[in-house]
Amino acid sequence: METKGILYLVTGAAGFLGSTVCRQLSKEGCDVRAFILPNDPAKKYIPEGIEIFEGDLTSIESLRPFFEVPEDKEGVVLHIASIVTIDPGFNQKVIDVNVGGTKNIIELCLTMPRIKKLVYCSSTGAIPEQPEGTAIKEIDYFDETKVPGCYAMSKAWATQEVLDACHHRGLNACIVHPSGIMGPEDYAIGEPTQNLIRIINGELPAGIDGDFNLCDVRDLANGLIAAVDKGRCGECYILANEPVTFRDFCRMVTDESGGKKVKIFLPIFAANIMGTVMEAQAKKTGTKPLMSRFSVYSLARNNRFDSSKAKEELGYTTRSYQETIHDQIQWLLKEGIIKPE
Repeated sequence: METKGILYLVTGAAGFLGSTVCRQLSKEGCDVRAFILPNDPAKKYIPEGIEIFEGDLTSIESLRPFFEVPEDKEGVVLHIASIVTIDPGFNQKVIDVNVGGTKNIIELCLTMPRIKKLVYCSSTGAIPEQPEGTAIKEIDYFDETKVPGCYAMSKAWATQEVLDACHHRGLNACIVHPSGIMGPEDYAIGEPTQNLIRIINGELPAGIDGDFNLCDVRDLANGLIAAVDKGRCGECYILANEPVTFRDFCRMVTDESGGKKVKIFLPIFAANIMGTVMEAQAKKTGTKPLMSRFSVYSLARNNRFDSSKAKEELGYTTRSYQETIHDQIQWLLKEGIIKPE
């Protein structure tokens, strides 16, 4: 990895993946600059020695100082920041940040003279689902109307904006598509970590007979960083894992933690009925449903992705679910988020 004379500009640096990227770049002795929201309390998790810029992706003027690279360096942008939501309904803020913010990043990469490359962090959700039994591969054109849910739609739209800029405006960029994220140092306690904690604490009344695809955040960070040197312009790379059934995942978590086993697993049709009921109850009480029809869809859909291109070109590798679960539980214990059995 060639780091001399390179300044790494990381958006979303206070988030789970962004902060992991910052830590790994910092360990390599790289010069790193972080872009975060104003007064983000999570900035304390960004390693010391990293220059922090605060601003708003939706304001190009707010971003401009972050892009001003010293004359003795070249800038590489890792655009990771986005709003992630599992609510499928349309949300203008998600579009403004995920699409509008990416357009601003593209403009600054094209107009600021010292920017060498952009690595855009998209999502496997931006790629249309294929029939069960077919491994989902990279595509070269993204249509936001072909994917379900506002988040996936926004990532498909933004991904195509990046590709259009590569093909028609001379932008040097490549794209990575992570699947779900899990692992240690998830200070925001995202959805996968919340579910893992529920399983450990015996708070999950029932599982669902489906599967999902989660990657260790450290492996995703390695893939993103490798794309800086090895990712080809205008190319997309899926960063995924093997799918794991909810049953096997629960078994691995309880084996590792010593927690109570989840004994009931609902078939998809029953889970959909329960999701409908829980959504209606949550709407009445103004709370978040424990289960929704969209979360059930995420477990019922085809979650098999082909990462062979990333493995061959980027050197991308994934560790086992067992290793990630072990490391994540040890971190949760160390932070006092869960108690030892």
